[in-house]
Amino acid sequence: MRMRPTVSWTPDEDLPPGTTDLEPVADALSAGGVLVLSGAGISTESGIPDYRGEGGSLSRHTPMTYQDFTAGARARRRYWARSHLGWRTFGRARPNAGHRAVAAFGRHGLLSGVITQNVDGLHQAAGSEGVVELHGSLARVVCLSCGDISPRRELARRLEEANAGFEPVAAGINPDGDADLTDEQVGDFRVVPCAVCGGILKPDVVFFGEAVPPQRVEHCRELVREATSLLVLGSSLTVMSGLRFVRQAARDGKPVLIVNRDPTRGDRHALTRVALPLGAALTTVAGRLGVPVDGRAAARVRR
Repeated sequence: MRMRPTVSWTPDEDLPPGTTDLEPVADALSAGGVLVLSGAGISTESGIPDYRGEGGSLSRHTPMTYQDFTAGARARRRYWARSHLGWRTFGRARPNAGHRAVAAFGRHGLLSGVITQNVDGLHQAAGSEGVVELHGSLARVVCLSCGDISPRRELARRLEEANAGFEPVAAGINPDGDADLTDEQVGDFRVVPCAVCGGILKPDVVFFGEAVPPQRVEHCRELVREATSLLVLGSSLTVMSGLRFVRQAARDGKPVLIVNRDPTRGDRHALTRVALPLGAALTTVAGRLGVPVDGRAAARVRR
């Protein structure tokens, strides 16, 4: 029997305390070849809550699992009703200072790559190139029957047409783009099938309980091998999908640096953990390195 996925983590060991010293981060970036691994915490300043930080969505919300989604039509109706409403807000989010700083570091040749656990596309909207979306993207939809991939905006249009007047007020929006709705608010929401074969549609993201595609994992492992150091931004590293790259870097003797307000599951592998807000911290580092952070890329349209 398959176990439920790990969605929370409690420190069971004495971890080194966080610091406010940004010098190690600045030194690593100055040396170049830094691989960024980002999590939900980098997007909180864009209005997208994280899972586990203060006020994180796990305190009120259990993410949809792959097993539940594929098990029955009722779960899919609940998911798509909530996700359709959440997409309206989620799709309007714009990059913040943290995303823009990462893009600026990339433009100035300080990074070897960017891996993100986020599905919001905000790194790309800020101007980062070659971003590896470890958990996929909410901007795409995949058919579980024929494999057709289509834009989320097209599905949004079809769902609007099928559910005229669907305007519930959500209690909140979660990092996966899922809105908090009651069963009564979901009501008889209509789910639409694949326009190609009539099959089941799923966002092109890795749900909890679903494996990251092996080729994507290997690509990320190769990026770790090629990097000089690993910089983790806004991730608790609770799930193995991200933690494994921290462990790999540590095994290879490469410095791991973490910027995250709260302790993480990777702290014992890290040279340092900076406990500061990401936007301010990365903007400060950029200033020390003489790297201008251009905010104009934030105006890009992602949808």
